This record gives sequence, C-alpha cells and structure tokens, in this order.
Amino acid sequence: MNISTKTNNLALVGLTAKFLKVFGLGLVFWFVTTVCIMKLETLREINNAQTESQSTAAVKLRELDCLTRNIYWEAASEPFEGKVGVAQVTLNRVESGQFANSVCGVVHQKNVFYAKVVCQFSWYCETTHQIKAIHKGLWRESEEVAKRVLLENFRLPSLKNALYYHADYVNPNWNKTRIDKIGRHIFYK
Repeated sequence: MNISTKTNNLALVGLTAKFLKVFGLGLVFWFVTTVCIMKLETLREINNAQTESQSTAAVKLRELDCLTRNIYWEAASEPFEGKVGVAQVTLNRVESGQFANSVCGVVHQKNVFYAKVVCQFSWYCETTHQIKAIHKGLWRESEEVAKRVLLENFRLPSLKNALYYHADYVNPNWNKTRIDKIGRHIFYK
C-alpha cells in the first residue's frame, strides 16, 4: 500500500468513527427523549385523573346551579316536561359543538347581532341572574329537574335534536324545523 492509500484509509476510519459517535449520540438522545416523553405523559395522565377527581364535584355543582337557574328563569311555571325541555335544549347545545362547551358557557353565552348584544337566554341579559329566586317551591322543582337531566341523564325522546325554543306568544320567524310544543314553549331543531 502506498502512503496515499494509507492516508485515505486512516481518514475513512476516522470519519467512520466520528459518524458512529455522532450516530450513537443521536440514538442515545432519541432514546432518552422518548423515555422522558413517555414518563411525562404518564405523569400528566396521573395528574389529570387526580385533578378531575378533585374538581368534578365542584364543576358539577357549578353546572347544576347554572342549569337550575336557566330552568327557573325560563320555565319555572311550566309543567315538569317543559322544565326538562329547557334543560335538555341546554345540554343538547353543549353537545352540539355549535355553542359553548359547558352548561354555564351555554347559559351565559352572548352574541352580537347588528351591533346589539343578545343573550341565548333572555333572562341573563336582563340581569335577572342577579336576583335570588322568588318562589322557593319553583326553585326546588327546577333544581330537581336539573339534577335528573344533568346527573341522571333523564331525557325526553321527542327533544333529542332540539336546540332552540321560544314561548308560544312570540313569533321570531325562525326558519327552523318545529319538533314539539310543551306547555308554553315551542321546540325546534
């Protein structure tokens, strides 16, 4: 072998050694990163499970209060099915993806039409939500309906797809499919 070939071979061996070192370090880096990510994911899942179990009661109580208020102010004097209808529309909206993603979010949701703020439920814009319930018996009925609908998943089959309703003494000229009339409310898809 001549000197030039030996030099080339030594250079190639040196280059290969450097490549193997870099490749090895890259492989170690990838392995450590993967293990760390997996460990972090496991810790996140544990943390989320603990957080959910700690906050579920508080979240459910807040949602129960929001749903009770909505039933009370929208349908306190309605029959049982009318109260269920209001509660069911509220939950249908949460599940639809077209409105807020929580009960309180749907109940408090506001929109702007022609530079005017409009609430999804009129009582909320009228600041009625700041007033305590006047009729304790109707409040308890509204709360009982909220519990049955929110916690026990009680539903009226006819209102499975209902997302809207209005009182029978108003005519909003909606271009929506009418589903049912319960008490003084007309329900729509």
